Amino acid sequence: MAEYTIRAFTPADAEAIAALTLAAIRQTALRAYSFDQVAAWSARYSPARLLESAARGDVILVAADGDERPAAYTVLEADGHLDMLFCHPDHTGHGLGLRLLNDAEVAARALGAERLYTEASELARPVFARAGYALLHRRDFTIPFEGSEVAIHNYAMEKRLG
Repeated sequence: MAEYTIRAFTPADAEAIAALTLAAIRQTALRAYSFDQVAAWSARYSPARLLESAARGDVILVAADGDERPAAYTVLEADGHLDMLFCHPDHTGHGLGLRLLNDAEVAARALGAERLYTEASELARPVFARAGYALLHRRDFTIPFEGSEVAIHNYAMEKRLG
């Protein structure tokens, strides 16, 4: 089994994280979402969002492989919002999501957050549940894409830290 380390994001990770995010959306998400949903979702992804998070001081944790390449990551905002949790398709099944969520919880406690909350995809929902997150409700919404609206969903979930 591959060895992974969890470490802080560096700007040098940005390109690899953008690639792994798009791979996760375009490949892994097809197991739970339609082609149109995946196309709309991936079209709205922007690498700038990660750099904006870093500039704001959000906690970005990276699971790096033995060659120090990003394999998965999560973004924790100061208020306890977990904005992203993505794993490259080549690295799924190694427990990286759970490891990242555990480390994000430690970071959130250090920030004084009283809860963690997220909008989990269909595929991420079980990982969050294993990490102790409670399902609040399903969120149905649309994404503008190529002149129409594509219906998609995710799940509001939270974990109380008190």
